[in-house]
Amino acid sequence: MLSCQDITALVSDYMEGRLTFGQRVRFQLHLGICRGCRRYLAQMKQTVQLLGKMPDEPPPADVQAQLLAQFRTWKRSP
Repeated sequence: MLSCQDITALVSDYMEGRLTFGQRVRFQLHLGICRGCRRYLAQMKQTVQLLGKMPDEPPPADVQAQLLAQFRTWKRSP
């Protein structure tokens, strides 16, 4: 049986169809019993879908600066 840590390491390969049959079966068995990993997989699928809709051009400089400032302080907040 795969662990949750294994699932996070394999999720990209799973989504891209690069797992062997045995790996895919073990991955899906774990998903069947682990709500947290099902949620993680759904979030990853949504992230990929949303990133695919992003424009190719970079964000305006002021937006980029605001995002970077928020990311730098993100771990500091409770």
